[in-house]
Amino acid sequence: MIADPARRGQALAEFYRTVAPRLFRDLEESGALPAGTDSAASERAREEWECFALYACVRALVAAGGFNRETGAAIEALHESALGAPGALTSERAPRPSERRARVAERYAEYGAIGQEGGAAGAATVTRRLGEAAARHMAAPERAHESLAEIAGTLHEQLVEGATEAVRIAE
Repeated sequence: MIADPARRGQALAEFYRTVAPRLFRDLEESGALPAGTDSAASERAREEWECFALYACVRALVAAGGFNRETGAAIEALHESALGAPGALTSERAPRPSERRARVAERYAEYGAIGQEGGAAGAATVTRRLGEAAARHMAAPERAHESLAEIAGTLHEQLVEGATEAVRIAE
């Protein structure tokens, strides 16, 4: 594992930028997203996937390094690298980093609460419940199909596993 927490977070951001778009394409190609989505709906689904994929990366950093100050620093570096510095300027059409961070923080709070629900018994269903929550956001305002929840949850867990391994083997 990379000893420097900032570099660890930056390395995981590189992994995220490579893998998350591919997984979103898989999600689009699955046909599970609402049919006939316009460009605004497609962009909204992509933004929601960004939150869900970044949450997977945070889970991976915690799984690989524990929950401590170093992991906190790695998470902040991940966010800065993936989302931009809080005060950074962006193009007119792109959301400001502070807006993206606010959306991500809101989703993290929701996903974190889901992860905490039900104790040991809830652990058996956490992938499904996380997938359902992400699917609701990706499909909004349409109703999410059960297949979207299942695929999103599965891709999320695969991303957690892959990112955890990537963090553990990186030097």
